Amino acid sequence: MSRRSGRRYDETPKLNKKKVLATILTIIVVMMIGISLKNIILSENKTKDVSTLLTYIPVYTNEMWGVIDNKGNEIIKPSFEEMIIIPDENEGLFIGIYDVDYNNETYRTKVLNEEGNRILTEYENVEALENTDGNTVWYEENVLKYMENGKFGLIDFSGKEIAEPIYDNIYAIEGIEKSLVLEKDGKKGVINSKTKEIVVPVEYQEVTNISKSYEDGYIVKNQDEKYGLIGSDSSKILEEKYTEIKKVTKNNFYAVVENEKLEIINKKGEVVLDKGFDQVVDMQTERFLVIKDGKYGVISTEGTEVISTEYDDMKYAFSNYYIAKKDGKYGIVDITENTVLGFNYEKISYIESADFIQCENENYTTDIYDRNIVKVLENVIVSDLNVEDGFIRVRQGNEYKYYNFKFEEKTNKEALATNTLFLVKENGKYGYENKNGDRIVDCIYDDAKEQNKFGYCAVNKDGKWGALKSDGTVVVEPSRDLSSYLYIDFISDWHRHEDIKLNAYTK
Repeated sequence: MSRRSGRRYDETPKLNKKKVLATILTIIVVMMIGISLKNIILSENKTKDVSTLLTYIPVYTNEMWGVIDNKGNEIIKPSFEEMIIIPDENEGLFIGIYDVDYNNETYRTKVLNEEGNRILTEYENVEALENTDGNTVWYEENVLKYMENGKFGLIDFSGKEIAEPIYDNIYAIEGIEKSLVLEKDGKKGVINSKTKEIVVPVEYQEVTNISKSYEDGYIVKNQDEKYGLIGSDSSKILEEKYTEIKKVTKNNFYAVVENEKLEIINKKGEVVLDKGFDQVVDMQTERFLVIKDGKYGVISTEGTEVISTEYDDMKYAFSNYYIAKKDGKYGIVDITENTVLGFNYEKISYIESADFIQCENENYTTDIYDRNIVKVLENVIVSDLNVEDGFIRVRQGNEYKYYNFKFEEKTNKEALATNTLFLVKENGKYGYENKNGDRIVDCIYDDAKEQNKFGYCAVNKDGKWGALKSDGTVVVEPSRDLSSYLYIDFISDWHRHEDIKLNAYTK
């Protein structure tokens, strides 16, 4: 999703419909065969009651948008026709869009605090800076864009100026953090939104990232249509003399096009390799993942073929292992070209944050292997991966089970360390216990969910859903028909919207 949709405005900013839609359609990974990444913000005290965590959440009811906190308290009354932007879910700062004119594609904004009072009134049309890596949408941390006399500047959440309003546009470089493009008089540069320093001077035709990390530097294109590389510390890594610089780098190796020839060079600009490949896909310390004649393989820094270029797809996993595709199926090969995991799967992913391999079967179940390529779980459905607490939750048959990243089975009390209530099942009915095993809620419900990160439990009785507080008391009697919902969750008397793509709750 490009942030280059903004343009210079004379007075009132134009409404980018795609941008508004993308904001509303925040990606929620709640898919049957996918991994739901649970981004719980924890205090240093790991036993802290989850219900005390301060979070702000958008709500949508009666076709109006508002904001609540994690207790269900109304912070901003649902009164906006457009979704209220919450740049940081733990900061009491909210941006409302109003006076929307779809015909002329214009709108205005106002900034509100947690008391609903307007703040930052000295700035015009304050906006959050949205970014995405294709899977997750976020807003740049502690930085806002504003307008003055048709030009754009930057402030932090307190209103302190970061960049004066002299730019024709400001937007985030897609997929990486802390990197904002400053555009002025047709030229571009980069400001680090954390250090507040301009790391690439505003003098280039184009500026973009070379990798997923801003620390690897920025590809720049000068007025002579030549490309170079500038480091995140403003140092010039590669001179502006290349026809192209590919978005691939590792250990100071770079793939460039010079004199119409694709080369792999080092940071001194010396050619390391210039043959044996048509494309460079990835780099490791001593190896390059390449494409030759439409097939994937791996070569060494000396040009020796490590893994023959015979695969339909390939991706580096870890250590000496590569995920490869052959005859329509995925497997894993090593650098000795041994097949260490047979070509039997629809898809294979290495989950770096948890250090395991996830393999998707034809029947939409998942097999999981550890880093030694030993199968540790078979025919499961992954429902939650909690990197913060170090556990994975899977469904095996009709039961949910928890495992740590050593794949030792854990109880829900061990895995959900910050919870106050824990789901139990007895005689086909559900209830809840506390950490000590004391029964807090009798097993009277036909269905129920584990306590969520806000401290609430969704419970079902006679086909209707309701909610319990963190102490087990009823906040919503089972009375709501949510049978068509794919994802059921409550915050006090608010429940998750039926459209799971809306990151919002409703009544």
